[in-house]
Amino acid sequence: MESPTNATKEKTRVAVTSVIAAVFLTGTKIIVGLMTGSLGILSEAAHSALDLMAAMVTVFAVRASARPADDNHPYGHGKVESLSALFETLLLLLTCVWIIKEAVGRLFFHHVHVEASVWGFVVIIFSIIVDVGRSRALMAAAKKHQSQALEADALHFSTDVWSSTVVLFGLSLVCLSKWLRMPWLVKADALAALAVACIVVWISYRLGRKTIQDLLDAIPEDLVRQARARVLAVPGVLAAPRIRMRRTGGEWFSDVVVHLDHGMTMEDAHAVANAVEDSLEELMPGGDVVVHIEPPEQQRPRGCQAR
Repeated sequence: MESPTNATKEKTRVAVTSVIAAVFLTGTKIIVGLMTGSLGILSEAAHSALDLMAAMVTVFAVRASARPADDNHPYGHGKVESLSALFETLLLLLTCVWIIKEAVGRLFFHHVHVEASVWGFVVIIFSIIVDVGRSRALMAAAKKHQSQALEADALHFSTDVWSSTVVLFGLSLVCLSKWLRMPWLVKADALAALAVACIVVWISYRLGRKTIQDLLDAIPEDLVRQARARVLAVPGVLAAPRIRMRRTGGEWFSDVVVHLDHGMTMEDAHAVANAVEDSLEELMPGGDVVVHIEPPEQQRPRGCQAR
């Protein structure tokens, strides 16, 4: 198993690379957006600017979550990654508010000249290439290390891919408006910006919902069922009346109560408890498992109640 130090270094390296990419893309989009007057490109610049802020928060979250457990945080600092993901969701929603406001203004209240230059196409195509590479690298690291912060950052960059594609389509229609002498096609740029906002809202909803569930310690519906099946399959376990699980960052914590025969020796009971721990660690690698042993109800001394 990879050491925590190496995992933190890899996660930090991926996050810092994303910051560098976001800085470059944001600056390029702002320059070209101002040169061409394209709201689609400017909306992409705003999106990338918030991606930059989110990437910087991700770097902080990755480093903070790697701090070891202490007296005030017995389960570690992994929830910092969940808070980071929630913050990134709010940033995405703020982007949508600005984009929708500007797009509605251009569609119904004022006209802005849009120049669909070669540079506009170049920056968007280049942005798509960079975003595809970064989103794949971030998602791979997120899955490897069960990192919510890196997963949120990956969603940001993957959102950029779709929104940049929409903007590219909008710029293409602006060009067609000149060739086909259809001035109304110029409005396609603002419509493309609205489409970007819709995409971002949908991604924000998914990310926010998942993050809130993680902060509330929700777990996949079938995980406890799988865990109970594994525990009951361990020889010597008569029942597993309580299994509680929670995730903090990329680490799982499990509290399990098992019933063993009252006549079992301490050595045998300890061996069964170890087998239960091993079985659950196979289901959730790197997890922290605590096993509490009790005799079955009918074998308990009178007056003894289960916890």
